[in-house]
Amino acid sequence: MIDIHSHILPGMDDGAKTIEDSVAMIRVAAADGITDIVASPHSNVEYVFDPAKVREAVAQVREATGNLVRIHTGCDFHLQYDSIQDAIQNPTKYTINGKSYLLVEFSELVISRTSEELFYRLLSAGMIPIVTHPERNMLLQQRLDQIKNWVNNGVLMQVTAQSFLGRFGRRAKRFADELVNNGLVHFVASDAHDAEYRPPRMKEAREYVAGRWGAALADRLCVTNPRAAIEGLDIELQEMDAAPARKWYQFWR
Repeated sequence: MIDIHSHILPGMDDGAKTIEDSVAMIRVAAADGITDIVASPHSNVEYVFDPAKVREAVAQVREATGNLVRIHTGCDFHLQYDSIQDAIQNPTKYTINGKSYLLVEFSELVISRTSEELFYRLLSAGMIPIVTHPERNMLLQQRLDQIKNWVNNGVLMQVTAQSFLGRFGRRAKRFADELVNNGLVHFVASDAHDAEYRPPRMKEAREYVAGRWGAALADRLCVTNPRAAIEGLDIELQEMDAAPARKWYQFWR
């Protein structure tokens, strides 16, 4: 399996605190069957994203863990004006493995009315936004139609593995299931922050998806699409139940 969202780098954000924490997380990931993992520290008002420091931290973790798991770079990107402007000027600075896919996290306090415009600007600059853990965001839980519109216009969705198992509550689990039922999930990832409470594990979630929706979809969400994101290739899309929404560019004509 390939995990495109984790906080395994020591001292970079609210994830691993020490190199020992990072090593423990990598060992958990390897034991769970994860072969590749994206180290995606936050970029927000609290944590400054510095690509050079990220590369240094990745090298440190690689040296400490050998080839146990292949580590790739990424960022848990928050939609802030300055960051968006910087990303548009530097389209590969925040993306997964320096390719085209960008992890995007929404605030749990407000969803901007300009989110469609922000996504359009990122897409126009060559980045493909992947909204992280929409099932855990109480505001997004109430906006299924908006999520459908985003996906119809090229935005992708990533559900946290443990949400399928009920470990973020019943509402998150129900909405995760609903997103899959509507063809709105493209990736499963761990969003790991430590080795015990929020570990880099995906195997149980993959089995859950396989048991409910079939092994082909489970493989797509846990292996095929994540590999495409790392390599900067097109992903395989699931059919949506809803009719296509009006394209954003039509609003601006």
